Amino acid sequence: QLMATEAGTPQGGIISPCMANATLNGLETQLKRHLVQKLGAKKAKKIKVQCVRYADDFVVTAASKELLEDEVKPWVEQFLSVRGVALSQAKTQITHINQGFDFLGWNFRKYVPKSPYRKAKLLIKPSKKNASAFYRKVREIIKNSGALTQDALIGQLNPVLKGWAQYHSPVVAKQTFSKLDSLIFWRLWRWAKRRHSKKSADWIRNKYFRSIGGQNWVFAYPYKNGKGERHYRQLYKLAETAIVRHKRLPGEYQPYDAAHELKWEALRVQRMQHKLRYRGQILSIFRRQKGLCALCGHAISKETGWHDHHVIRRVDGGPDTLSNRVLLHPNCHALVHSRREKVTLRYGGLEC
Repeated sequence: QLMATEAGTPQGGIISPCMANATLNGLETQLKRHLVQKLGAKKAKKIKVQCVRYADDFVVTAASKELLEDEVKPWVEQFLSVRGVALSQAKTQITHINQGFDFLGWNFRKYVPKSPYRKAKLLIKPSKKNASAFYRKVREIIKNSGALTQDALIGQLNPVLKGWAQYHSPVVAKQTFSKLDSLIFWRLWRWAKRRHSKKSADWIRNKYFRSIGGQNWVFAYPYKNGKGERHYRQLYKLAETAIVRHKRLPGEYQPYDAAHELKWEALRVQRMQHKLRYRGQILSIFRRQKGLCALCGHAISKETGWHDHHVIRRVDGGPDTLSNRVLLHPNCHALVHSRREKVTLRYGGLEC
């Protein structure tokens, strides 16, 4: 049954995050301004009120529960009412950091050690709710793949596994990854036994699981490449995802600041190197340049390293598209920025 939307925006619409940001814009700054006016600058700093917002989800921290209940929450409710929205009573809660809370698929909690000589430590882990939802999704893919070959099943599972693992790669996720790997292995074993109910366990193992690189019981499909060499298409293992801690950008970060352009470009490359989307972009530029530096013309490799350079600087209005980006050796990149005269960058038969 079609329920036509006559007003507003449907939940989940592509414009919803933009509208949420526009609606809640000013929440952080106006809240702090209100507290400074009411309590004074010195006291407002001591109560540690901070606001973190992502689209329509936000967290407000403070030094005490009473402050949140009596001062912050009523102000937030009044702030939202002016904009025609309200706090969700089911999702809004006031909790101590030692009990933890869920935010954007992660659980934030400060763990208090038993020993009085050790300090409490804040750990950010994938939330149980998020991990359960992910496992249900994987389970449904395996459950509904009765007619698929092993190769096709791996093709369906790998993008889901990689995407979820990359999202949680900056946090404390190794234990969750290992547990989910065990559950997924058990599901795949059941899938294989269901397909060959009359075969022995050894036969099923030899057909679907391999010993690769010192690891046993690897769910993998053998194939031969163009040279006739034997390779395996393996199921992605969550526990093999590298944990790369998120590096915060400094408060003065400004991508259009010409004075620090080289510094910000290097930082951007460092932050994005483990992202799948960025790897695809770099590979595309690398192929276009035939693996050569756009300035000196020598080979680019892991040993030499590379920097992602914008031909027309962003400060001058240059876009972030692939056509405006080239790969340079780190030294060549510094040379380009140090020269005031125009430098010719060559790639794919073009000059810029």
